[in-house]
Amino acid sequence: MQVTSELALAPVGFEALAGWRGDSVAAAIPAFARSCTKLLSLPPETPVGPAATHLVARDWRPACQALASLKQPSDAAARAYFERWFEPYRARGRDGAVGTFTGYFEIALRGSRRPNARYRVPIYGVPRDAVAAHATRAEIEAGALKGKAPVLAWASDPVDAFFLSVQGSGRVILEDGTSLSLGFAATNGRPYRSIGKILVERGALTLDEVSLQSIGAWLRAHPGEAKPLMDQDARYVFFRRLAGDGPIGTEGVALTPGRSLAVDPAYVPLGAPVWLEADGVPGGPPIRRLVIAQDTGSAIKGPVRGDLFWGYGPEAERAAGHMRSSGGYTILLPRAAP
Repeated sequence: MQVTSELALAPVGFEALAGWRGDSVAAAIPAFARSCTKLLSLPPETPVGPAATHLVARDWRPACQALASLKQPSDAAARAYFERWFEPYRARGRDGAVGTFTGYFEIALRGSRRPNARYRVPIYGVPRDAVAAHATRAEIEAGALKGKAPVLAWASDPVDAFFLSVQGSGRVILEDGTSLSLGFAATNGRPYRSIGKILVERGALTLDEVSLQSIGAWLRAHPGEAKPLMDQDARYVFFRRLAGDGPIGTEGVALTPGRSLAVDPAYVPLGAPVWLEADGVPGGPPIRRLVIAQDTGSAIKGPVRGDLFWGYGPEAERAAGHMRSSGGYTILLPRAAP
């Protein structure tokens, strides 16, 4: 079916999904169960996804209600469930079926609940002042929010604080060894600008070299140029304290490492299962797995674009930091009740 002038969805069989029989499909069930809880809470006629798909919450109810019967399913049972209740649609954008897929993670940084000689970089909650809330990154770092927004924690490294804003969630490791989990709350409404792209344009890094790790190394190796460069990304994220299972995505549910995908909601319904086929991270196998569209991102724009959530810890940081993969996806949309 044609969805928009920029996105076409063509029905395919499950046998067309490369690796479908080899994925641990059951690992996606907890993530989808969280989305189903959200979908089942919506009024029946609430639109779910782009208007052109004509999908509303009522369309998802039979599949989500059937999910309740799957208690710790095997991969075979999970595959049978999706094959019964969903129809795969291959996505194709104006430029074809191949797009870019990146990764993100829950970053860790050192911090304190109170400022001192070491911890001097504020991490702000949502400002109380509506005008101040639209200040640029440079203005905020110059003190525009002093006394106008709660400070949730203080970081020691402005580069770490910058990457916390880019990732949208993280854990502040406090001086006593405990941690404070922070999640996305709002932004200052300014457009995002990739400093990695700026470094490539300057010739400081090649496109193949760009990663979270290489950008961080460049910023720390050039302290005099780091702040002006970071200030070119005027977008600033405000945070909130979290308790529970982990970072919360745009859909309003906790994200699942390796199974939650950030998408452009103009093309992909939040809560939809998505079969992802993409190149792996350097040194790793190709990615062939079922993920759930549960988040969005300021840089995640376009009909064939996604950002895979890798979780927390060194391995998640390595994978997310280096992931810039070519790939495509197939959306699983609900069938009529069998």
